Amino acid sequence: MAEASPEASVADSAEPDEAAEDAKVAETAAGSAADTSQVSDGFNAEQKYMGSCLACHSTGAAGAPKVGAGMMSEWEPRLEKGLDAIVSNAINGVNAMPAKGMCFDCSADDIRALVEYMLETSQ
Repeated sequence: MAEASPEASVADSAEPDEAAEDAKVAETAAGSAADTSQVSDGFNAEQKYMGSCLACHSTGAAGAPKVGAGMMSEWEPRLEKGLDAIVSNAINGVNAMPAKGMCFDCSADDIRALVEYMLETSQ
């Protein structure tokens, strides 16, 4: 019985299935972006986004990933690092974005809800 060479199996698995990768990214975003537009204490992610995040995330200012229908490609490189990494960057600041962006009164949970809202809105 002939066995497949190790080189053949490596070559077969070396090329990523782009459709599967796209589906994985979309699934990650959809799974993490459960309905969090309302969280405790009256926090409303949509309203807070409009007041604190829209200026940069609607235009892509300073490299901010854009938010809106069909903009998931802006988020895909960030999603590869995971939702927790995106939330951590939003809380602590990254590149030109200051800590908590412009949402200085947001808790860590509020920031997570905002990130999830932006991901959901960008599908």
